[in-house]
Amino acid sequence: MKHLYNKINRHVLKDRIMTDPTPRTTISFYQYYHLGNPQLFRDHFYILLSEIGVLGRIYVSYEGVNGQISVPNYNLEALRKALNTITFLEDIRLNYAIEDDGKSFFKLIIKVRDKIVADGLDDSTFDVTNKGIHLKAEEFNKMTDDPETIIVDMRNHYESEVGHFKDAILPDVETFKEALPVVERMLEDKKDRNIIMYCTGGIRCEKASAYFKHKGFKHIYQVEGGIIEYARRAKELGIENKYIGKNFVFDERLGEQISDEVIAHCHQCGAPCDTHVNCANDACHILFIQCPECAAKYEHTCSEKCKEFNHLTEDKRIELRKTEIFNGTKFGKGRYKAHKKTQSLETFLNDPKV
Repeated sequence: MKHLYNKINRHVLKDRIMTDPTPRTTISFYQYYHLGNPQLFRDHFYILLSEIGVLGRIYVSYEGVNGQISVPNYNLEALRKALNTITFLEDIRLNYAIEDDGKSFFKLIIKVRDKIVADGLDDSTFDVTNKGIHLKAEEFNKMTDDPETIIVDMRNHYESEVGHFKDAILPDVETFKEALPVVERMLEDKKDRNIIMYCTGGIRCEKASAYFKHKGFKHIYQVEGGIIEYARRAKELGIENKYIGKNFVFDERLGEQISDEVIAHCHQCGAPCDTHVNCANDACHILFIQCPECAAKYEHTCSEKCKEFNHLTEDKRIELRKTEIFNGTKFGKGRYKAHKKTQSLETFLNDPKV
Protein backbone atom coordinates (compact mmCIF):
# COMPACT_ATOMS: atom_id res chain seq x y z
CA MET A 1 0.00 0.00 0.00
CA LYS A 2 1.26 3.49 -0.86
CA HIS A 3 2.18 5.81 2.00
CA LEU A 4 -0.27 8.72 2.21
CA TYR A 5 1.59 10.80 4.82
CA ASN A 6 5.19 11.66 5.57
CA LYS A 7 6.39 10.29 8.91
CA ILE A 8 10.03 11.36 8.89
CA ASN A 9 11.13 14.06 11.34
CA ARG A 10 10.98 17.55 9.82
CA HIS A 11 14.50 18.46 10.94
CA VAL A 12 15.87 15.33 9.26
CA LEU A 13 14.05 16.22 6.05
CA LYS A 14 15.29 19.81 6.19
CA ASP A 15 18.91 18.71 6.55
CA ARG A 16 18.41 16.30 3.68
CA ILE A 17 17.10 18.97 1.30
CA MET A 18 19.63 21.60 2.34
CA THR A 19 22.50 19.26 1.44
CA ASP A 20 20.88 17.87 -1.71
CA PRO A 21 22.44 19.49 -4.83
CA THR A 22 19.46 18.59 -7.03
CA PRO A 23 18.09 21.79 -8.64
CA ARG A 24 14.47 22.41 -7.69
CA THR A 25 11.85 24.99 -8.69
CA THR A 26 9.19 26.56 -6.45
CA ILE A 27 5.72 26.78 -8.00
CA SER A 28 2.28 27.87 -6.82
CA PHE A 29 -1.13 27.14 -8.34
CA TYR A 30 -4.81 27.12 -7.48
CA GLN A 31 -8.11 26.16 -9.02
CA TYR A 32 -11.64 26.67 -7.80
CA TYR A 33 -13.67 23.56 -8.59
CA HIS A 34 -16.54 21.64 -6.99
CA LEU A 35 -14.90 18.49 -5.63
CA GLY A 36 -17.33 15.74 -4.68
CA ASN A 37 -14.93 13.84 -2.38
CA PRO A 38 -11.98 15.96 -1.19
CA GLN A 39 -10.46 13.18 0.94
CA LEU A 40 -10.42 10.70 -1.93
CA PHE A 41 -8.90 13.32 -4.22
CA ARG A 42 -6.37 14.24 -1.53
CA ASP A 43 -5.09 10.66 -1.24
CA HIS A 44 -4.87 10.26 -5.02
CA PHE A 45 -3.08 13.60 -5.37
CA TYR A 46 -0.58 12.69 -2.64
CA ILE A 47 0.40 9.46 -4.40
CA LEU A 48 0.58 11.20 -7.79
CA LEU A 49 2.89 14.00 -6.58
CA SER A 50 5.06 12.01 -4.19
CA GLU A 51 6.03 9.68 -7.05
CA ILE A 52 7.75 12.58 -8.87
CA GLY A 53 9.49 14.05 -5.83
CA VAL A 54 7.15 16.97 -5.18
CA LEU A 55 7.42 18.69 -1.80
CA GLY A 56 5.16 21.45 -0.50
CA ARG A 57 1.91 22.40 1.17
CA ILE A 58 -1.43 21.85 -0.57
CA TYR A 59 -4.97 22.47 0.67
CA VAL A 60 -7.90 20.56 -0.77
CA SER A 61 -11.59 21.28 -0.15
CA TYR A 62 -15.03 21.01 -1.69
CA GLU A 63 -14.23 24.28 -3.53
CA GLY A 64 -10.95 23.18 -5.14
CA VAL A 65 -7.18 23.11 -4.66
CA ASN A 66 -4.54 25.59 -3.48
CA GLY A 67 -0.89 24.55 -3.64
CA GLN A 68 2.64 25.81 -3.09
CA ILE A 69 5.22 23.20 -4.07
CA SER A 70 8.85 22.51 -4.89
CA VAL A 71 9.70 20.21 -7.82
CA PRO A 72 13.01 18.69 -9.01
CA ASN A 73 13.86 20.44 -12.26
CA TYR A 74 14.18 17.15 -14.11
CA ASN A 75 10.54 16.42 -13.23
CA LEU A 76 8.98 19.72 -14.30
CA GLU A 77 7.55 18.12 -17.42
CA ALA A 78 6.42 15.12 -15.37
CA LEU A 79 4.56 17.52 -13.06
CA ARG A 80 2.72 19.06 -15.99
CA LYS A 81 1.78 15.61 -17.29
CA ALA A 82 0.61 14.53 -13.83
CA LEU A 83 -1.61 17.61 -13.45
CA ASN A 84 -3.02 17.09 -16.93
CA THR A 85 -4.33 13.67 -15.89
CA ILE A 86 -6.80 15.55 -13.65
CA THR A 87 -9.55 17.15 -15.72
CA PHE A 88 -9.95 20.38 -13.76
CA LEU A 89 -6.17 20.89 -13.48
CA GLU A 90 -5.45 20.37 -17.17
CA ASP A 91 -3.26 23.19 -18.55
CA ILE A 92 -3.56 25.06 -15.24
CA ARG A 93 -1.43 28.22 -14.92
CA LEU A 94 1.67 27.58 -12.80
CA ASN A 95 3.25 30.57 -11.05
CA TYR A 96 7.02 30.14 -10.97
CA ALA A 97 8.93 31.78 -8.11
CA ILE A 98 10.93 34.89 -8.96
CA GLU A 99 13.82 34.52 -6.52
CA ASP A 100 14.30 30.84 -5.81
CA ASP A 101 16.92 28.33 -4.70
CA GLY A 102 14.43 25.45 -4.58
CA LYS A 103 14.82 25.03 -0.80
CA SER A 104 11.32 26.28 -0.08
CA PHE A 105 9.78 23.06 1.29
CA PHE A 106 11.10 19.94 2.98
CA LYS A 107 8.17 17.54 2.86
CA LEU A 108 4.86 17.02 1.10
CA ILE A 109 1.78 17.98 3.12
CA ILE A 110 -1.72 17.78 1.63
CA LYS A 111 -4.57 18.72 3.97
CA VAL A 112 -8.33 18.59 3.55
CA ARG A 113 -9.92 21.83 4.73
CA ASP A 114 -13.33 23.49 4.67
CA LYS A 115 -11.96 26.08 2.23
CA ILE A 116 -8.77 26.45 0.23
CA VAL A 117 -8.49 29.99 1.62
CA ALA A 118 -10.22 31.01 4.86
CA ASP A 119 -12.56 33.86 3.88
CA GLY A 120 -15.55 33.64 6.22
CA LEU A 121 -17.97 33.95 3.29
CA ASP A 122 -21.16 32.04 2.66
CA ASP A 123 -20.54 30.95 -0.93
CA SER A 124 -24.20 30.05 -1.42
CA THR A 125 -25.13 33.76 -1.32
CA PHE A 126 -23.25 34.75 -4.49
CA ASP A 127 -21.80 33.35 -7.70
CA VAL A 128 -18.11 32.68 -7.06
CA THR A 129 -17.53 32.17 -10.79
CA ASN A 130 -18.66 35.73 -11.61
CA LYS A 131 -15.20 37.09 -10.91
CA GLY A 132 -13.29 40.21 -11.85
CA ILE A 133 -11.53 40.77 -15.17
CA HIS A 134 -7.94 39.50 -15.21
CA LEU A 135 -5.27 42.03 -16.17
CA LYS A 136 -1.87 41.10 -17.56
CA ALA A 137 1.11 43.20 -16.46
CA GLU A 138 0.96 45.55 -19.45
CA GLU A 139 -2.81 46.01 -19.01
CA PHE A 140 -2.35 46.71 -15.30
CA ASN A 141 0.31 49.33 -16.04
CA LYS A 142 -1.90 51.08 -18.58
CA MET A 143 -4.97 51.16 -16.34
CA THR A 144 -3.00 52.37 -13.31
CA ASP A 145 -1.59 55.27 -15.31
CA ASP A 146 -5.05 56.76 -14.77
CA PRO A 147 -4.98 58.48 -11.33
CA GLU A 148 -8.68 57.66 -10.89
CA THR A 149 -7.94 53.92 -10.79
CA ILE A 150 -7.97 52.41 -7.31
CA ILE A 151 -5.44 49.68 -6.44
CA VAL A 152 -6.18 47.49 -3.42
CA ASP A 153 -3.76 45.10 -1.71
CA MET A 154 -5.81 42.09 -0.55
CA ARG A 155 -2.97 40.70 1.54
CA ASN A 156 -2.17 41.01 5.24
CA HIS A 157 -0.25 43.88 6.82
CA TYR A 158 2.95 41.88 7.34
CA GLU A 159 2.98 41.09 3.61
CA SER A 160 2.42 44.63 2.35
CA GLU A 161 4.88 46.02 4.93
CA VAL A 162 7.83 44.71 2.90
CA GLY A 163 6.43 45.36 -0.59
CA HIS A 164 3.41 46.58 -2.53
CA PHE A 165 2.31 48.27 -5.75
CA LYS A 166 2.79 52.04 -5.96
CA ASP A 167 -0.17 54.04 -4.64
CA ALA A 168 -2.02 50.91 -3.46
CA ILE A 169 -4.46 50.94 -0.54
CA LEU A 170 -2.91 48.77 2.20
CA PRO A 171 -5.54 47.51 4.69
CA ASP A 172 -4.17 47.06 8.22
CA VAL A 173 -5.41 43.49 8.67
CA GLU A 174 -4.00 40.15 9.77
CA THR A 175 -6.19 37.82 7.72
CA PHE A 176 -7.96 37.71 4.37
CA LYS A 177 -11.22 37.10 6.23
CA GLU A 178 -10.69 40.38 8.07
CA ALA A 179 -9.72 42.23 4.88
CA LEU A 180 -13.00 41.71 3.01
CA PRO A 181 -15.30 43.84 5.23
CA VAL A 182 -12.55 46.41 5.85
CA VAL A 183 -12.01 46.97 2.11
CA GLU A 184 -15.76 47.08 1.50
CA ARG A 185 -16.15 49.90 4.02
CA MET A 186 -13.17 51.79 2.60
CA LEU A 187 -14.62 51.70 -0.91
CA GLU A 188 -18.37 51.91 -0.25
CA ASP A 189 -18.67 55.32 -1.97
CA LYS A 190 -16.47 54.32 -4.93
CA LYS A 191 -18.54 51.57 -6.55
CA ASP A 192 -18.38 53.23 -9.98
CA ARG A 193 -14.57 53.52 -10.07
CA ASN A 194 -12.13 51.09 -11.68
CA ILE A 195 -10.85 48.93 -8.82
CA ILE A 196 -7.89 46.57 -9.25
CA MET A 197 -7.15 44.01 -6.55
CA TYR A 198 -4.00 41.98 -6.17
CA CYS A 199 -2.44 39.34 -3.92
CA THR A 200 0.52 36.96 -4.02
CA GLY A 201 -0.59 34.49 -6.69
CA GLY A 202 -4.17 35.50 -7.41
CA ILE A 203 -6.22 33.08 -5.34
CA ARG A 204 -7.50 35.56 -2.75
CA CYS A 205 -8.52 38.05 -5.44
CA GLU A 206 -10.34 35.33 -7.36
CA LYS A 207 -12.85 35.01 -4.52
CA ALA A 208 -12.75 38.66 -3.45
CA SER A 209 -13.51 39.96 -6.93
CA ALA A 210 -16.67 37.83 -7.15
CA TYR A 211 -17.70 38.96 -3.67
CA PHE A 212 -17.29 42.66 -4.46
CA LYS A 213 -19.17 42.33 -7.74
CA HIS A 214 -21.97 40.73 -5.72
CA LYS A 215 -21.82 43.77 -3.41
CA GLY A 216 -22.50 46.16 -6.28
CA PHE A 217 -19.02 47.23 -7.37
CA LYS A 218 -19.26 47.70 -11.14
CA HIS A 219 -15.70 47.69 -12.45
CA ILE A 220 -13.65 45.05 -10.65
CA TYR A 221 -10.31 43.82 -11.96
CA GLN A 222 -7.56 41.59 -10.61
CA VAL A 223 -3.88 41.14 -11.46
CA GLU A 224 -3.59 37.89 -13.40
CA GLY A 225 -1.41 35.45 -11.48
CA GLY A 226 -0.89 38.00 -8.71
CA ILE A 227 2.44 39.62 -7.90
CA ILE A 228 4.40 36.54 -8.98
CA GLU A 229 3.08 36.48 -12.55
CA TYR A 230 3.11 40.29 -12.83
CA ALA A 231 6.81 40.48 -11.95
CA ARG A 232 7.71 37.65 -14.31
CA ARG A 233 5.81 39.14 -17.23
CA ALA A 234 7.01 42.71 -16.61
CA LYS A 235 10.60 41.48 -16.72
CA GLU A 236 9.94 39.37 -19.81
CA LEU A 237 8.39 42.30 -21.69
CA GLY A 238 10.89 44.87 -20.40
CA ILE A 239 8.12 47.16 -19.15
CA GLU A 240 7.96 49.28 -16.00
CA ASN A 241 7.72 47.28 -12.78
CA LYS A 242 5.26 49.17 -10.56
CA TYR A 243 5.81 46.88 -7.60
CA ILE A 244 8.23 48.20 -4.97
CA GLY A 245 10.08 46.04 -2.48
CA LYS A 246 9.78 42.36 -1.66
CA ASN A 247 7.00 39.83 -2.19
CA PHE A 248 6.22 37.92 1.01
CA VAL A 249 5.78 34.18 0.38
CA PHE A 250 4.42 31.44 2.62
CA ASP A 251 7.32 29.01 2.55
CA GLU A 252 10.77 28.72 4.07
CA ARG A 253 12.05 31.65 1.98
CA LEU A 254 9.52 34.12 3.50
CA GLY A 255 10.17 36.53 0.66
CA GLU A 256 11.44 37.10 -2.87
CA GLN A 257 12.95 40.36 -4.10
CA ILE A 258 10.88 42.04 -6.83
CA SER A 259 12.62 45.43 -6.89
CA ASP A 260 15.73 46.88 -5.27
CA GLU A 261 13.87 49.18 -2.86
CA VAL A 262 13.83 48.29 0.84
CA ILE A 263 10.69 49.93 2.22
CA ALA A 264 10.43 48.22 5.64
CA HIS A 265 12.45 48.57 8.84
CA CYS A 266 13.93 46.30 11.47
CA HIS A 267 11.41 45.87 14.27
CA GLN A 268 14.19 46.08 16.85
CA CYS A 269 16.39 49.00 15.84
CA GLY A 270 14.49 50.70 13.02
CA ALA A 271 17.21 50.25 10.39
CA PRO A 272 16.10 49.70 6.77
CA CYS A 273 15.41 45.98 6.44
CA ASP A 274 12.83 43.68 4.86
CA THR A 275 13.96 40.27 6.11
CA HIS A 276 11.21 38.34 7.88
CA VAL A 277 12.28 35.74 10.43
CA ASN A 278 10.66 33.70 13.18
CA CYS A 279 11.92 34.16 16.73
CA ALA A 280 14.51 31.48 17.55
CA ASN A 281 12.75 30.86 20.85
CA ASP A 282 10.45 28.02 19.78
CA ALA A 283 8.07 28.89 22.60
CA CYS A 284 7.56 32.30 20.96
CA HIS A 285 8.20 31.85 17.22
CA ILE A 286 6.67 35.24 16.33
CA LEU A 287 7.16 36.45 12.78
CA PHE A 288 8.99 39.79 12.64
CA ILE A 289 11.57 41.79 10.67
CA GLN A 290 15.16 41.66 11.89
CA CYS A 291 18.40 43.12 10.50
CA PRO A 292 21.73 41.21 10.64
CA GLU A 293 23.05 43.39 13.48
CA CYS A 294 20.02 42.71 15.69
CA ALA A 295 20.09 39.04 14.73
CA ALA A 296 23.61 38.87 16.19
CA LYS A 297 22.73 41.01 19.23
CA TYR A 298 19.57 39.08 20.14
CA GLU A 299 20.81 35.70 18.88
CA HIS A 300 17.97 35.53 16.33
CA THR A 301 15.26 36.10 18.93
CA CYS A 302 12.74 38.95 19.12
CA SER A 303 13.69 40.26 22.58
CA GLU A 304 16.07 40.02 25.52
CA LYS A 305 13.50 37.84 27.27
CA CYS A 306 13.46 35.28 24.48
CA LYS A 307 17.24 35.43 24.16
CA GLU A 308 17.69 34.68 27.87
CA PHE A 309 15.00 32.01 27.79
CA ASN A 310 17.03 30.13 25.17
CA HIS A 311 19.99 30.06 27.56
CA LEU A 312 18.04 28.23 30.27
CA THR A 313 18.30 24.49 30.72
CA GLU A 314 15.82 22.38 28.79
CA ASP A 315 14.05 21.35 32.00
CA LYS A 316 13.64 24.99 33.05
CA ARG A 317 12.31 25.95 29.60
CA ILE A 318 9.78 23.13 29.67
CA GLU A 319 8.62 24.26 33.12
CA LEU A 320 8.28 27.93 32.16
CA ARG A 321 6.45 27.24 28.88
CA LYS A 322 3.41 26.16 30.92
CA THR A 323 2.87 29.65 32.34
CA GLU A 324 5.11 32.01 30.34
CA ILE A 325 3.58 34.44 27.83
CA PHE A 326 5.87 35.34 24.95
CA ASN A 327 5.46 37.89 22.19
CA GLY A 328 4.30 35.16 19.84
CA THR A 329 1.67 34.19 22.39
CA LYS A 330 0.14 37.65 22.77
CA PHE A 331 0.54 39.15 19.31
CA GLY A 332 -0.39 38.22 15.75
CA LYS A 333 2.05 37.93 12.89
CA GLY A 334 4.30 40.95 12.63
CA ARG A 335 2.30 42.99 15.17
CA TYR A 336 5.04 42.97 17.75
CA LYS A 337 7.49 45.86 17.54
CA ALA A 338 10.25 44.20 19.49
CA HIS A 339 12.31 47.32 20.21
CA LYS A 340 9.46 48.63 22.36
CA LYS A 341 9.48 45.67 24.74
CA THR A 342 12.90 44.23 25.41
CA GLN A 343 12.62 43.55 29.13
CA SER A 344 14.76 40.74 30.47
CA LEU A 345 13.48 37.33 31.50
CA GLU A 346 14.44 38.13 35.10
CA THR A 347 12.24 41.24 35.04
CA PHE A 348 9.34 39.26 33.66
CA LEU A 349 9.67 36.49 36.23
CA ASN A 350 9.66 39.05 39.02
CA ASP A 351 6.59 40.80 37.60
CA PRO A 352 4.63 38.64 35.11
CA LYS A 353 2.29 41.59 34.39
CA VAL A 354 5.06 43.55 32.65
